[in-house]
Amino acid sequence: MRRKASLILLAFAVFFTAMSPLMRWYAFPRLAKIPPSQYQNVVLEAKNPTLLDYGTMQAKKVSKVSIVQTLKGDVEKAKRISDSAGRDVVVWDALSYVVGPDGKMVSKIPERYIFDAHSSEPVHATGEMVDGDPVRRDGIEFKWPFLAEKRDYEYFDAQARITRPIHYKGTTTFRGIKVYYFEQTIPWMKVPLPKTMPVPGITPESVAKTGTTRWYTTTRKFWVEPTTGAPVYGEEIMENELRGGTLLGGRDKVTVFKGHVKMREDSIQATVDLVNSNRVLVLLLTSYLPWGFLGLGILLLALSLWLEARSRRPGDPEGTAVPHPEPVSA
Repeated sequence: MRRKASLILLAFAVFFTAMSPLMRWYAFPRLAKIPPSQYQNVVLEAKNPTLLDYGTMQAKKVSKVSIVQTLKGDVEKAKRISDSAGRDVVVWDALSYVVGPDGKMVSKIPERYIFDAHSSEPVHATGEMVDGDPVRRDGIEFKWPFLAEKRDYEYFDAQARITRPIHYKGTTTFRGIKVYYFEQTIPWMKVPLPKTMPVPGITPESVAKTGTTRWYTTTRKFWVEPTTGAPVYGEEIMENELRGGTLLGGRDKVTVFKGHVKMREDSIQATVDLVNSNRVLVLLLTSYLPWGFLGLGILLLALSLWLEARSRRPGDPEGTAVPHPEPVSA
């Protein structure tokens, strides 16, 4: 009976030990993915920035500018691209909606970001765009890969429509979470005007006819939780200018926006809570279950060997044979 039990335990020990690497190296790359239906809303604010008044074409200090960033998954589009590409794909419809201190729109820029649900690498498909212009992204945007590394990544800048390195600058702690800090600087460069302008009648085409161009620079900073690859906090030190042409009334340039943009407190808390919950799920596949299965396999193996040793202990001593009585001679 003991030997039978030891064989059963040995079988379970082999099973759980084999499951340990399979969980980490086979199941995790296939099960850990961004859901196609994800929806997220983040609000950023710039306190006391400089903002252009298009009515007077003068830049002035204002109390606050808010940027509402929305990410919404397009499930049907993702399914169609996934079927044709032969892999799991996520399609995010993003919108950056900028609001001035009076609550009126300053600008809005829509995006469609198509990427691999597991690796976060861009997937080039019809519909990939920024502000209605087709683009071909190289590098990540919005999210790092699962199990982000301490290295530089290629990051896509939607304003300039270019990809540049975003540099790993060190490891720190944010709201009790270990995070990697990344920073990217985009130097001054000419960029397209938003297709939706805050003043009726002013369009990118009408501005272009005056010879005026838009220029942009930014330094963006992200604090990224490495297990999920999700930023828990972000900032941008951004500046936009109009340069040259007759629109500026003889001036060389005028500031469109200049400010330090930071995530609002309620968005920070919501993002931290979301990352913490997703982090546990990723750790189940990469750490908790693999190490737990390995430990359980070793324990079952030890118990199996112990039962096997018990079943092989020496038996009871043999009894002394009782002689049959010899017949008595007459």
